[in-house]
Amino acid sequence: MEKEGVPIWGITIQNEPEAKQVWDSCLYTGEEERDFIKNRLGPSLEKNGHGDVKIIIWDHNRNVIFERAQDVLSDPETAKYVWRTGVHWYVSEEFENLSRVHDAFPDKHLIFTEGCIEGGPQPGEWHTGERYGRNIIGDLNNHLEVWIDWNLVLNEEGGPNHVGNYCDAPVIVDTKKDEVHYNSSYYYIGHFSKFIKPGARRIGSQTSNPPIGHRL
Repeated sequence: MEKEGVPIWGITIQNEPEAKQVWDSCLYTGEEERDFIKNRLGPSLEKNGHGDVKIIIWDHNRNVIFERAQDVLSDPETAKYVWRTGVHWYVSEEFENLSRVHDAFPDKHLIFTEGCIEGGPQPGEWHTGERYGRNIIGDLNNHLEVWIDWNLVLNEEGGPNHVGNYCDAPVIVDTKKDEVHYNSSYYYIGHFSKFIKPGARRIGSQTSNPPIGHRL
């Protein structure tokens, strides 16, 4: 891929290793991921001159991210090859689990690798953007450093998708009407992108007043 002009800066071991789906999937236990990195992938990358390629583990939901990180990162021979632990937003919003990983393995980083609104395009809805905002804030407040959207642009169906798993996206391009629609999630992501610059640091904050809605 690099010969074709596509540099690879990082790889993930397995997308959603605890999900058995109708689309491309492969179950992978924590022990299997640990041993594959330690005995196969890590040494192979170094041997072939790709030791700079960053390895991301887990790449699945927050609910059991701590347990998976323990399985893999507790082994120092495996941990030396691992750069970050990847997380998705499905199943739960247990943001505190990211802090548990950070506190146990402070030298390893956290990265959000996938999140999308399922069920096809939802034009005009605000709850979609609110989900982005809530999750970005919750993750950043718990030591996550990188947040990546899954589908920035999709067509009028919420695809293309080879198994009909149609989703919403910040930008929907209607290929039949030749129109571009910007959803609330587009503006939520834009707000963070405009004000959080490379090298920015999170500072501690707290509130002393109840939420505005509770004061009415």
